[in-house]
Amino acid sequence: MEEFQHSYSRLCKESGSEPQETVLQQLQELPRGRLDLATQSLTVDTCRALGKLLQKEVLLTELILSDCMLSEEGATLLLQGLCAHTVVRFLDLKGNNLQAAGAEALGQLLRQNKSIQSLTLEWNNLGTWEDAFATFCGALAGNGTLRQLDLRNNQISHKGAEELALALTCNASLQQLEQAMDHNQERQTTSRENQARTHVLSKEVKHLQEEKSRQFLDLMETIDKQRKEMARSSRASAACVGQLQEALNERHSIINALKAKLQMAEAALALSEQKAQGLGELLATAEQEQRNLAQRQAKEHRMEQQEAAEREFKLLRDLSAANEKNLLLQNQVDELERKVRAQQEQLFLARQELSNTTAELKMRANQAEGGHRQAAAEGPRGGRTGSEGPSGSPTRALPPALPERLELEKKRSRQSLEDLEQLRAKEVEHMTRHLEESERAMQDRVQRLEASRLSLEEELSRVKAAALSERGQAEEELIKAKNQVRLEERQHLAHLEEKLRLQAQARDEAQSACLQQRQTVAEAQARASQLGLQVEGLRRRLEELQQELSNKDQEKVAEVTRVRVELHEQNGRLQAELTAQEALKEKVAALERRLKVIAGDHREALLDRESENASLREKLRLKEAEIARIREEEAQRAGFLQNAVLAYVQGSPLRAVNPQK
Repeated sequence: MEEFQHSYSRLCKESGSEPQETVLQQLQELPRGRLDLATQSLTVDTCRALGKLLQKEVLLTELILSDCMLSEEGATLLLQGLCAHTVVRFLDLKGNNLQAAGAEALGQLLRQNKSIQSLTLEWNNLGTWEDAFATFCGALAGNGTLRQLDLRNNQISHKGAEELALALTCNASLQQLEQAMDHNQERQTTSRENQARTHVLSKEVKHLQEEKSRQFLDLMETIDKQRKEMARSSRASAACVGQLQEALNERHSIINALKAKLQMAEAALALSEQKAQGLGELLATAEQEQRNLAQRQAKEHRMEQQEAAEREFKLLRDLSAANEKNLLLQNQVDELERKVRAQQEQLFLARQELSNTTAELKMRANQAEGGHRQAAAEGPRGGRTGSEGPSGSPTRALPPALPERLELEKKRSRQSLEDLEQLRAKEVEHMTRHLEESERAMQDRVQRLEASRLSLEEELSRVKAAALSERGQAEEELIKAKNQVRLEERQHLAHLEEKLRLQAQARDEAQSACLQQRQTVAEAQARASQLGLQVEGLRRRLEELQQELSNKDQEKVAEVTRVRVELHEQNGRLQAELTAQEALKEKVAALERRLKVIAGDHREALLDRESENASLREKLRLKEAEIARIREEEAQRAGFLQNAVLAYVQGSPLRAVNPQK
């Protein structure tokens, strides 16, 4: 079956549909030679693929397709595939609601296939359409291989029974036609035994007739209620379909709006990318200008620093030269001061020596004057002989020449004193003059030195002041230049930084806007594709639901019509049998049993119909719940989509262009 499974998957993909997972699972688990797909809802594509495979599969002997909810087209495709099959022996089509097309396809199968020996057709509607069932019976008459045929619960009418009886007279191979034929023979034997109960049975028949009439009325009322309920459910389904169609149209409009917004977002994204590219170029240009300006300013700053360093070095060199000159002048002043002090000391010594000399001369002069006075006083007393000495003692008399000599000596002394006095006066005068001249010279020199010192000090102070002023001015100019350069650099750098910050911020905003718009575009595309897929799935689901509803409506109408016609016919037959009751007493038992069988069949049919109606109502309820769930999901998705669109519109830069509706 693995090869069969691969072939089934390949054929489904070739026809553009996906293989059913349940069918693949059944194909994987089935034994070889037997294909059991019972209770599997087979789609038309699956039936088409299986029909093509059955034309080629030669090892398949049993095919079970009971309760597969086959449609008319699917059953036709499967039976057409079995027409050319020569190996299959057992075919089960129970509970597939086969109708006119199914009966015709079964007739074609019985005419062409020569291998099927057992055919199960229980719980179908082959007898509802008499012409199609007549075709089936004609094919059955010519078939020579069929051994078992099950036609229970196929709504076969009396005309269909006649056609079937004619076919059985021509068919010599069929060995078993339902299990009810033996029961019919037993009923015929027992009918003869129950003729005595005719009157009782007639009463029971009347009672059954009344009960049947009542049941018929109840059934008609139930059918009317079911019809009304079906009409209501059809209206509700139509309303649901209309709402789904409106939601679908709304989704289409939303998708179109999203596509338009997507196009606008793409255009805005392209514009933002161009703007970002332009801002990037401007930013690169500004950065290059900033680098050039920084290099130029750094070069100018280095030159200014170099000039300031040279000027400062020159000022320092001038200051050091002025300091050296001042130091030299200070040394000269100190040397002059030392010389002045030395000369003052010499002058003081000379004055002291002069005063000492003057005192000594005065003392000598005084001594000389005292000697002269003494000599003068001793002169008159010199005539005495043996005059006394200075102590009053008698002295010896001087010779006559001695006074002259004394006088001369006095004169010489006086002359020498005068000479000495003159010499001393000259020397004193000379020394005084020399000292005065020296003092004047020294004073002049001191004055000159003082003036020179003062001039040098003034010049030094002036030079220092000039140097300090020049240095202060240079430092002030340097500080001003540095402050100006720093201020200009700061201003320019601040301007450039602000410009770069604005450009970087604009670039970041543009990039973030581009990224956000790209993400929004991607999300919108993904949502659009997802919504497209959802819309396509909903459309297919809607078409399937519409097709199922139409099929169910058709089946319901056909079932109601068939039941009504059958009830009318049965009622007519019952009335005819009651009118001919006296003449056909021998057939009362058979009619009774037939009525019981028919009643049982009807009960079973009613129970089946009720169960089927209940199942249909349950399916309809499930479908309505599924539709409600789909509607809620669609409403939720629409709410999510609306919120996303609103969030996108509110956060998009295009909001000014497309105001929110």
